[in-house]
Amino acid sequence: MNKRFFFFSVCMTLASLVSAQSLTGRWKTIDDENAGRVKSIVEISEQDGMFHGTVVELFRLPDEDQDPYCDKCGDDRKDKRVLGMQIVRDMKAEVGEWDDGTICDPKNGKVYGCKMWFEEGDPNTLKVRGYWGFIYRTQEWIRQ
Repeated sequence: MNKRFFFFSVCMTLASLVSAQSLTGRWKTIDDENAGRVKSIVEISEQDGMFHGTVVELFRLPDEDQDPYCDKCGDDRKDKRVLGMQIVRDMKAEVGEWDDGTICDPKNGKVYGCKMWFEEGDPNTLKVRGYWGFIYRTQEWIRQ
């Protein structure tokens, strides 16, 4: 029985490492409220087994603030530039998804629980769900 458990443990570890590597990289965030336009590039990286996402590029309309700050944030991101801000924090690899982290919406300053998974059969489309209780919103992010 110990050999089976060991084999299962090794397989699960390898599977999580493979999926963890595929989550890292740069992702185009697609606005689900505004005709699907690209809003930013978020770079997801792994540190100590946790995944974090930082805004590395913004795509702003001419009438929008070109260098926005998170003036509505209530945590350590308060009054920080959105460009360079870590908006995804502490995501943990689960089987087939990443969970138990948070995502900040710099537009309204709110922090939500977060869950991520790949579109079925497409490792280049990431589903990103921010939720508060039973209320949630899901965006698609496209690998850059």
